[in-house]
Amino acid sequence: MHMAKTGLRALGIAESFRGRERSTLAGVVMRRDGVVDGFGFGEVTVGGVDGTAAVISLFQGLEREDINCVLLSGCVIAWYNIIDPDVVSRATGLPVVVVTYEDSDGLEDDIAAHFPGDAERMEAYSRLGPRVPLRLGTGYTVYLRSAGIETADAGRVVDAFTRDGKIPEPLRVARLAARAAMQYTYRQR
Repeated sequence: MHMAKTGLRALGIAESFRGRERSTLAGVVMRRDGVVDGFGFGEVTVGGVDGTAAVISLFQGLEREDINCVLLSGCVIAWYNIIDPDVVSRATGLPVVVVTYEDSDGLEDDIAAHFPGDAERMEAYSRLGPRVPLRLGTGYTVYLRSAGIETADAGRVVDAFTRDGKIPEPLRVARLAARAAMQYTYRQR
């Protein structure tokens, strides 16, 4: 990946849900220079196990060959619906960088409390492995998991797409789009 290239494109994916059965995913294709040149949408089941498939489907639905990497705003979404970044990377052929914003001791206790006996969900969470802290050029710290890319390169990607604060622009815009789409859908029902 050529980090200096202004045409470097990331697909940022974020979600929004309001305690319903389905959560809205939004994907934003953004160039490194901040130009947005694509949107995609999808849904996942709240408390389900379809997060990985939904991310792959959103990517495939875009029918784009110019995307250089996938950025995910977390990989435990929609009430413990776990996205496997390794599977997404293999299915898309792209590096995947998962960004989270708060330090924590993990979610094992929460998963066990909400999904007692769900060994598959617990194993999916365990496979994610640890997060790596990254101090951004903006001065904020974020936490990364990555697949198909070295951690140092993942950090450079996140830093390149973060203008201010701690949220990379493709993820910030994707979160806004997911929230707007969710609110629109919620009003229509």
